[in-house]
Amino acid sequence: RECNAGARVTPSSIRPYANLSRTLRGLLTAMRPKLAILVSFSGQGGVERMIANLSQSLAIAPIDLDILLIKAKGPHIAALPDTANVIHLRAQHSATSIFEVARYLRREKPDALLAIKHRGMIAALQARTLARTSTPISGRLGTTVSAALADKSSRRRARWFSTMRRYYPKLHRLIAVSQGVADDVITITGMSDRQVTVVRNPTVNPAMLAAATLPVEHPWLATDALPVVLGVGRLTEQKDFPTLLRAFAEVAKQRDARLIILGEGQLREALLEQARQLGIADKVAFPGFSDNPWAWMRRAAVFVLSSRWEGSPNTLTEALALGIPVVSTDCPSGPRELLNGGKLAPLVPMGDITALSEAILSTLSNPPEAATLVNAVKDYHQDVSAKGYLDALGLITS
Repeated sequence: RECNAGARVTPSSIRPYANLSRTLRGLLTAMRPKLAILVSFSGQGGVERMIANLSQSLAIAPIDLDILLIKAKGPHIAALPDTANVIHLRAQHSATSIFEVARYLRREKPDALLAIKHRGMIAALQARTLARTSTPISGRLGTTVSAALADKSSRRRARWFSTMRRYYPKLHRLIAVSQGVADDVITITGMSDRQVTVVRNPTVNPAMLAAATLPVEHPWLATDALPVVLGVGRLTEQKDFPTLLRAFAEVAKQRDARLIILGEGQLREALLEQARQLGIADKVAFPGFSDNPWAWMRRAAVFVLSSRWEGSPNTLTEALALGIPVVSTDCPSGPRELLNGGKLAPLVPMGDITALSEAILSTLSNPPEAATLVNAVKDYHQDVSAKGYLDALGLITS
């Protein structure tokens, strides 16, 4: 009004409006809920990539995001959003982070804290007790615990289960990556169905889909002359690549094909020796770890998950998102949910060499429609998953 009246505008005349603007901005900021994520980035694992994907979508939601890092190692650190407040803790282990997390809770008073993995949940709950705050603590669990501990000593299983029963019921919400993981937790802890929520992994995003179109330097993928069977994962007992090698040896007796297994791990030399003993060393390749497995997937004729246990297998989800035919073991847990009980793609018993080889041959001969596979994983897209997390944490409702 002063300007319209021709009055002279001076610093003193506009100062009240500037102060009001700052006050309004402060009020709007104060109205935004604050979410803290307690997580350890310790390598190239799927958990780290899932939390980076999740954080990217959470960072553009109407919330303030703090990421408390216990460790900060591996390539996925670079994918954390610049707009998030990343706090590097001095502690290098969940158990030693409790005092720092407690100080954070007292100082910042976030509206919710999401702790990643078992040890992170325990540390967060203990930190809340120490801080004497009422911050709702939720946890994310990405593995079927009873299956993962099946080969461990009875004493270790009992100790782990006892800790779960003691602490998990104190969580505001336990977010499981699959219904199988949720059912397993409920069986172990006795938690109510209302306290355990399934939210699909934020596996599929534009960066992954774009990376899949990039070239791959491998002669077997340069042409479509021979079908390539692909496995991806750490070379450990969990992934059961010995069964995949034996099944592929049976496939190779009936059809000329190649097998590529992407990944590194302690069983590498044993797997190379097994391929030699099976007489398929010239038809199997172990290129090692790739930071772009999706480009390999896109050129494969069939992707095979041979695992003995999972939580929600990201590699299987990614292959489906790229429209690639898949075969999977019916391991606990995740594949049965992803593949609609075997209606979408073959599910075979764990460790069954004959069933796995027959499923691979059948899929090579009669691959399903790509569009059907892509549609099956729509709930695993990054933005859909992020909304599910915000709903579960009570920060934003539908």
